[in-house]
Amino acid sequence: MSRIGRQPVPIPPGVEVAFQGGVLKVKGPKGQVSERMPRGIGVEIAAGRLSFTRSDERKPTRAAHGLARALAANMVRGVKEPFVRELEIQGVGYRAEVSGKKLTLQLGFSHPVVMPIPEGLSVSVEKNVGVRVEGVNRQQVGQFVANIRSLRPPEPYKGKGVRYLGEQVRRKVGKAGAAG
Repeated sequence: MSRIGRQPVPIPPGVEVAFQGGVLKVKGPKGQVSERMPRGIGVEIAAGRLSFTRSDERKPTRAAHGLARALAANMVRGVKEPFVRELEIQGVGYRAEVSGKKLTLQLGFSHPVVMPIPEGLSVSVEKNVGVRVEGVNRQQVGQFVANIRSLRPPEPYKGKGVRYLGEQVRRKVGKAGAAG
């Protein structure tokens, strides 16, 4: 048995869970999210807990057992308390702003980069250099934050770019210069 997959997921009060047609739907105070469960994985909802079973012992099914449990745990956690990721922007003239459903970034290019904010996420900017992304779907939050960071990852010489809050960037020494 999978060590992760055999652990039940507790369902907190105020969260509703439904499973039908291979799709797990979770609804809570902060929103709702649904996910298709992998084939061969059964879901049982009883006594305020979610349990997962697998149909056979083949390797892909065993791997999907833990995956299904982890996805469900993230869904239950996300509708109760949204996932939050924060970025910080460093560099002269680098800044961000939110207008409507668009995030506009000035990252040293000849043009501003405009990114549409996906449905289900909320983005806020603090002091023009701090970007905070919140949402009930952990995968969606993480992917959007990774897309923002990939526009201008931190470079090792001056440290300019977009980085996760608290991320350490290894700095390199520049050229030694010509000795005269």
